[in-house]
Amino acid sequence: MKKSAIALLTSLSFVVFSPVSQADINDDLANICTIVKNDDKSELRKKLKAVQDDYKLRLGDYYGGISCGGSSLIRYAMESGSVESGVYMIKRMSKTDLSTAEKDGMALKDWAEANGHISSEIGKELLSRIS
Repeated sequence: MKKSAIALLTSLSFVVFSPVSQADINDDLANICTIVKNDDKSELRKKLKAVQDDYKLRLGDYYGGISCGGSSLIRYAMESGSVESGVYMIKRMSKTDLSTAEKDGMALKDWAEANGHISSEIGKELLSRIS
């Protein structure tokens, strides 16, 4: 009887303490592109806070893994004219993350200059943040 109780407790502790699956964070971030496109800063703030609270991840930790129509989140915000969301994300990321080359090999600043977004509000915030 004792062995079966110990086996049950062991299996329950495995279920309770098993790590969160990667699919859960993907589900939680599923509509982030729509939120950015709609320039819903309030909803974006809630989403980023929930991910931080649930997974202990900051935006810079998963930023490179998200693609919206082939663009990173901040590039997508620039393309969509989503000023509040774009500026908010720039303020939430480190200077190092903002200066790192993205998947195409271009840093965000270089891409913004090449695509005419550097003079936008988001571009100006980016310049002030990385300077």
